[in-house]
This record gives sequence, structure tokens and C-alpha cells, in this order.
Amino acid sequence: MDQAVQDHAITLLSSHTGAEVRGIDLRRPMEDAIRERLNRAFVDHSVLVIRDQTLSAPAFLQAMQLFGDIFPQHNPRFQVPECPMVHYISNQDRFEDGTVYIPGEGYHTDHSNDAKPPKATALHAVKLPKSGGDTQFINMHEAYAALPENTKKRIDGLKARHVYQSKHSERKLMSLPAEKRKVIAAFVIHPLVRTHPESGRKALYINPIRIEEIVGMADSEALPLLDELLEHSTQPKFEYRHNWKSGDVVIWDNRCLMHKANGDYPVDQVRYLYRLMLKGETPM
Repeated sequence: MDQAVQDHAITLLSSHTGAEVRGIDLRRPMEDAIRERLNRAFVDHSVLVIRDQTLSAPAFLQAMQLFGDIFPQHNPRFQVPECPMVHYISNQDRFEDGTVYIPGEGYHTDHSNDAKPPKATALHAVKLPKSGGDTQFINMHEAYAALPENTKKRIDGLKARHVYQSKHSERKLMSLPAEKRKVIAAFVIHPLVRTHPESGRKALYINPIRIEEIVGMADSEALPLLDELLEHSTQPKFEYRHNWKSGDVVIWDNRCLMHKANGDYPVDQVRYLYRLMLKGETPM
């Protein structure tokens, strides 16, 4: 039997970002009207938090296709064995030197080094620490709108070169296997300001982990500009901070958000989530 969502089942989580969805079971068939309403809410609120789900990796994969087509993620190291299109996020992985790897540290937007970066990322909480591990989201529509007019004019038309890991990045990423490095572009060029293809709103499009340079600008000028934009964007007034609960499915819009994860919990407390991404379009 198809399911319906009552009007009160979608509630705002902040004044500008995030909406909570209750009263649906993502394992069950979804009416077209409900699918359309969820997709509209996704565009309007940029983050959807769908509560109280219990999904296997294949069920998660099936459910998230309500919002679009699956984007192949870059590092096969993190594939879930029984469902390789779904990856996992875990605090139990380590770098080659033995140090703990905390996925998602530092503000960023996912896979911006792709010619058509994913429009969305979705996570499903399978196991959580007793406390901590929040995800912070920054609304880059709001950040752009609040820029001084002279800054908007300065950055209008500027483009940045995105790579797998910028030489300026403070965050270290897991290395890619050789076969994957062969098929991922060495770099791509994206605008510093992009227009959302569905809402028409402009957003800053920066990524401290991936941006190697601003095209045609010396690093001595580009790096202070990028630092200025990052400092402006990450003001608390532009943030929605998500406190995870067991069973949460969270899907967010990479076209207008930055996000980061917090590793503020004991490493012996397991944090394990399923992750997948949805295909996007060339930033314009």
C-alpha cells in the first residue's frame, strides 16, 4: 500500500536550512505526489532529515533514487561489500601511518573535482557514538546574499581549478587506487558563484579541500580572497548543525551547501553510516 505524508510531517529545523520529515517508511512504495513534495522540500530547505528509518544498504540505495540517479563515488576503498554503489563512513579506518581517519573533517562540498559534481549526498545512521559527531551545514545561498556588493562584483565571473586534493588543504584525504586515478580528471574548472538549476538562486561555490587556484589570479591575491570568503561563509548565522539520531537519513544539496563532520567523540565509540551520492550537472 502506498503511503501519504500529512501536512504537519515536514517541519523546519532552522530559519534558512533543514527540514525534518516524519511519517514515512522509505522501504515502502511512494506515491508520485509524495515524491514530488519531498523533492520540492529538498530544493526549498537544502537538507532533509528523514527520521526513524531502518534500511539495509540495498534498501538505502533504492530509497534515495526517489531524489535522482546514483553518482559513482570516487574511492572504492569504502564500498559496502554487499552493495558497492553504497559506501560507508566509519571512524574505524586509519591512514597508512596508523593515524585515525575522521571522514568529512573541514568544511567542503563533495566531489567538486568532478566535471559534473554530485547534486546531493545522503547518509543513513547505522551506528552512532553516545554523543558528538554532529554534521555542520553552511547555507551558501545565504552567505552569497550577505556579501558586500563590492565583493560580489569582484568575484563575478571568477573561476577556480578543483583537484582531488589541493596543495593548500589542511585536511588529508585517503589516497585513490591507481586505477581510479586514471579515470578521474586531473582538474576541473568551476565558477566561484553558481546558480542553482532548480531554484535559480546564486550561491558561493568554494571548497578549501579541492580548490588549487583561482584561474588567472596569483596565489598571493587568490588565497586571501578564498580565506575571506570562507571566514564570511562559516559564520554561525548561516549554519544548521545536525545532531544525529539512530535511524536518521539525511540528504543535502551540494550545489548550495558546505558541510563538515566533527570527530569530537571517543575513537572507541563506533560511528558508522551508509553514504551515497546523486548525479548532478555542470556548475553554471
